[in-house]
Amino acid sequence: MTVGVVTLGCDKNTVDTERYRAELAANGASLTRDLSAADVIIVNTCGFIDAAKKESIDALVSAGTYKENGSCRAVVAVGCMVERHRAELEEVLPEVDLFLGTSDAGQLVSSLADRGWLAPSVVAVHPGMRVYDGDLPHVRYLKISEGCDHGCAFCAIPLMRGRHRSFALADVVREAQLLELQGAREINLVAQDLAHYGRDRRDGTGLPDVLGALVAETSVPWIRLLYLYSAGLTDRTLDLLAREPRLVKYLDMPIQHGSDPVLQRMRRPERAASIRMTVERVRCVIPDVALRTTCIVGFPGETEDDFQRLLNLLEETQFERVGFFTYSAQAGTRANEMVDDVPDAVKFERIERATEHQRLITGDRYETRVGTVAHAIVDRPAGRPDAEVPWANGGARSRLSWQADDIDGITYLNHDLPPGTIAEVCVDGVVDDYDFRATVRRVVSQSVAGVALAGPGSEAARRSRRHLPLATTAAAPGDTSPSSVGSFGR
Repeated sequence: MTVGVVTLGCDKNTVDTERYRAELAANGASLTRDLSAADVIIVNTCGFIDAAKKESIDALVSAGTYKENGSCRAVVAVGCMVERHRAELEEVLPEVDLFLGTSDAGQLVSSLADRGWLAPSVVAVHPGMRVYDGDLPHVRYLKISEGCDHGCAFCAIPLMRGRHRSFALADVVREAQLLELQGAREINLVAQDLAHYGRDRRDGTGLPDVLGALVAETSVPWIRLLYLYSAGLTDRTLDLLAREPRLVKYLDMPIQHGSDPVLQRMRRPERAASIRMTVERVRCVIPDVALRTTCIVGFPGETEDDFQRLLNLLEETQFERVGFFTYSAQAGTRANEMVDDVPDAVKFERIERATEHQRLITGDRYETRVGTVAHAIVDRPAGRPDAEVPWANGGARSRLSWQADDIDGITYLNHDLPPGTIAEVCVDGVVDDYDFRATVRRVVSQSVAGVALAGPGSEAARRSRRHLPLATTAAAPGDTSPSSVGSFGR
């Protein structure tokens, strides 16, 4: 059986898809990117906001056309939107043969086998094994927990992903090691809130322990933190970020708004004053840190004064980058019970103003980076010559440490280098508002075919020989160590 998988939504969905692909391949499926050649098409859906739901439905409808125009025998819908809207989807999407929500994720192989679409294997697979399906194998995402307990008024994630569950530290490390063996040079830690890690395990383990273990037990040169509530940012975490060079000096802290009345209605844990204090504290401990955030405009009850307070807070805090979203009501959330009293026209006008306001802030922040020396990771080799982009000719596409994958722009180098290479560069200038051009000073760490160059006696070489355990059907007698084996993301 040949399977094609379509992934929509966030990086956490990407992790889930890679696990599906590994599980499918281990059970005899052939994987393809060509949906017209797939016997089964799986769409990993997103249900976060209305636009994401529409995209998921469109993808399922499109997949259904391959039953007539390709070799497809079945379409499978999995993921967040299915978890929340299974009944409605089953009614309006007859082209979909199987629906599995996030709580059913562990049943994918058995469900396919029950329908005769797959012959399951008896060979055990390491539960952290993943099969990559992108074009940047040196950039990977590592989910350290699932679900969320925060209860923000606007968010349906707890309804789709369940309550917060931290994965066992040993399992997180094993998965990171497997990613490293697959060629990972940058690992991005993701969760609904990284700072929440360990609270449910009640064994004293927290995010700093994860960071320390990943530094000690892998050789991955870049480890980046995404999605971390500022309220949970501890001194211990900041100290680690400040002193450990392999922890990228970058934090993605969603604040969502800058007006206390709006933050209160959103049921957010922070207020404007505490956000200001956290940003000041972070920059005091890590002067060269890059900060990114997300904000919602048009939340119920948001006045022009509230919106101006948001702009004022962004002016004061000077985040490097901000992602803006217009509010859309989600069924089952507390905000859905509020009157959505901000007209769409006002929402769109405010998001345009906020975007332009932040563009100027980002421009000022980025100008301070010009002339500095920084590290960059190469993502793609030199592109074809382009007379309209002279700074891109002949040089590799890379990202500086303050540019996260896919969201913070790119940096054009003056030399071509293999993907995965980390180079020391001099930042020469800003181009097109959000990109940079830079001159290579020296190669810090080079990657060839996804494997870092290292001498036989080096620490990296020693770790590459580390034995990684496979999944077992039962714990060894007397083994009481905490574990989440077999439940990664499930």
